[in-house]
This record gives sequence, structure tokens and C-alpha cells, in this order.
Amino acid sequence: MVKIINTGGTFNKVYDPVAGELVVPKSDEAVESALTSLRVGMVVSISGVIYKDSLQMDESDRKLLYEEIVAAKESAVVVVHGTDTMERSASYIASTLGDDSKKRVIFTGAMVPYSIDPVEATSNLVLAVASAKFLEPGVYIAMHGSVLPHNKIAKNRTLGLFERVD
Repeated sequence: MVKIINTGGTFNKVYDPVAGELVVPKSDEAVESALTSLRVGMVVSISGVIYKDSLQMDESDRKLLYEEIVAAKESAVVVVHGTDTMERSASYIASTLGDDSKKRVIFTGAMVPYSIDPVEATSNLVLAVASAKFLEPGVYIAMHGSVLPHNKIAKNRTLGLFERVD
């Protein structure tokens, strides 16, 4: 079984025509919709927390995320997170969990909101959930066809994608 913790972020943003901007709704609808296409042979549960753009997240949000990960009875946890501070949150979780954790934590998200174009968000989520079956304990980022330890992948802001770093 895989636990999915949805923090909101880019993946969930929807256009608010009244405000004239993208907003993060307090809803797991985008994640649930993306999961309908999954056929990975495992049970998945969803828990929504925070519901913020990742640029608005602070250390108290990361602490809450850590507490949710530790409290999860599942050994595999996928965190749906905005891409702007995904690396910072993954690093925080890795350092707070420590090397003795038996958890496999996989961060994922999307550069383009699911509500605008569901392809990238769905493929990244499928990648993260499927990789939860075979990864060793640790903290990873699953984006754009790569699943790597959190400190071996970074957002290339010029190209608009995550890529391997050494």
C-alpha cells in the first residue's frame, strides 16, 4: 500500500475566474482524477494537508509534512508537492527522518497544473507511485522520467524540468 500526501502546490492549482489567478483549492480532486489512470497493482490512500503553493510553505508546514510521513502506517509515501520548493522540502524530510528510517518517500508534482494539462502531472504521479514498489528506504524526487535521490536531482529553471545533478 502507498500513502499519498497531497500538499497542493502546482499539481492542484485551478483558475479562479473571479480573482483572475491560479489558486490552490483545499481538495484532492486533481490527485484522485490522476489516480484513475493508474494500473500499478497496489492500494493507494490519499491524505490532504497544507494546500499551499510551495512558495508559501514555511518550516512549520515542513514539520507538519514530516509528522504526516512518520504517522503513515505505510512504508511508502508519495508527496505531491509544488515544484518551486520541492527540493527544500525533500532535503528537510531527509535530514529529519535520518538514515535509520525504513520509509520510502517520493516527492513529485508538475510544472503545469493538472487542471491546465493533465499529462505531465499524471505521468509524474504514476512514476512516483510505481517506483514506491522497488526503491530502497530514503527520500527521492520523481519528475520527468527520473526517480533519483533528493540530492541528485534539481529543477532547471531555464529549461523548466528536473534533471540529474552530481
